[in-house]
Amino acid sequence: MNRKLFWKLCLLITAGIVSLFYLINSLTIRTEEQMSMLEASHREELKEWGKEAEARFLSGNEGELEQWLKELQEKENTWATVTQYELIHVAGETGNEHRYIGYNLGRDVDWKVHLYFEENPVMEIPFATEQTSLLVLLPDRMRPGSYWKTTRLLLQILLPMGILALVSVMLYRHIMHPLRKLEQATREFSRGNFDVRVHRQLGNRDDEISELAKTFDQMATRIGEQIVNQRQLIADLSHELRTPLTRLDIAIEGAGASHADDKNIQRIQRESVHIRRLVDDTLTLAWLDNEQPSIGIEDLDLVDLIDVIVEDARFEFPDRTICTHLPDSAEIRQSNHKAVGQALENILRNAMRYTPKGQAVHVLLEGNTKNRFVIDIEDSGPGVPEALLDSIFKPFFRADQSRTSKSKNFGLGLALARRQLHSVGGTLEASNRSVGGLCMRVTLPIQSLKPA
Repeated sequence: MNRKLFWKLCLLITAGIVSLFYLINSLTIRTEEQMSMLEASHREELKEWGKEAEARFLSGNEGELEQWLKELQEKENTWATVTQYELIHVAGETGNEHRYIGYNLGRDVDWKVHLYFEENPVMEIPFATEQTSLLVLLPDRMRPGSYWKTTRLLLQILLPMGILALVSVMLYRHIMHPLRKLEQATREFSRGNFDVRVHRQLGNRDDEISELAKTFDQMATRIGEQIVNQRQLIADLSHELRTPLTRLDIAIEGAGASHADDKNIQRIQRESVHIRRLVDDTLTLAWLDNEQPSIGIEDLDLVDLIDVIVEDARFEFPDRTICTHLPDSAEIRQSNHKAVGQALENILRNAMRYTPKGQAVHVLLEGNTKNRFVIDIEDSGPGVPEALLDSIFKPFFRADQSRTSKSKNFGLGLALARRQLHSVGGTLEASNRSVGGLCMRVTLPIQSLKPA
């Protein structure tokens, strides 16, 4: 298997992290430089103070200059002074004093202000003549970078988090998009759509996930063909059996007319009926599995339907008791009388077969809070091992070979019942009763979830 996705993610993440560090560092430095500069209006205001101080200094009136400085300090809540300085050689080479002329005692108004220092800097506004300057402690209102701490937090923490979150979402979508396609295809395949494929939905993608999609498509093709062929074989076989069964029925009927009391003829007649029922059920099951048809829509009353089925079962099994707990009515809409009726009949007959003579089968019908009716059919038989509760709905499954053969159950009744109920939006589940026996729970929507 190639590792294109690994190298793609490795390169993307590595390059992304390096680029992110570079971007954040450059953006932070640039923003800090811009926020470190005094506003243009404040620079002009400081220069105007310098001009006023210089004018008063040149006038020679020190009292007026002192008074002006005092007023400035009170107004701006700061300190200010006019200072003269002289460059005096102490040691070292002489002759280069001109290079040091102009070195300031304070910070020039056009220079940056360090944002990390708590104290305000001393600003120097030099006079045009002589080595004299106005020194002013920068007023608080002029200090730049008022929002620097917040801005730095935004640039160094929140912005990277936002970018990383965005990249994570993009990577997540890049990886999860094909996986969701694969998940959807798996769901469709499990529902019986054997034509679903994934790889063609991924476009030109070529990595480990596309290889997984190819493998899924190959598996789906192989399994789908096997299932379809198996179902078709069963359907064809059942269909082909109808003709010889018809001939057999005619022959048995003719033989029975002249040997009506022959027990062997009667036994053959019963077995012929059972075989024909098996063939019919197999064809119905194959039809529901292969075609997944939309059955006819009709309204029905579950109470009336259950009453008819119970009466038939009482006639067929006179040595068992059926106890019913039914409301006055239970109408469902957009369902199918035949599908629901056959399913309930199969379930009830199965319960009667496994209930010992003289014991009772309970049929309960009630509604629940999810707009569905619940039908519980409880027998008094031995139950089913917990591990096999879901397996009993598989076609031709036999939990007890000898007992199944004795009860003439061919292993299709429950499988057919579940599919018939599913076709009208219902469900069928099995559970063991605490007092012994099996409970078959049928749920049916008041309005079918599967219209035609």
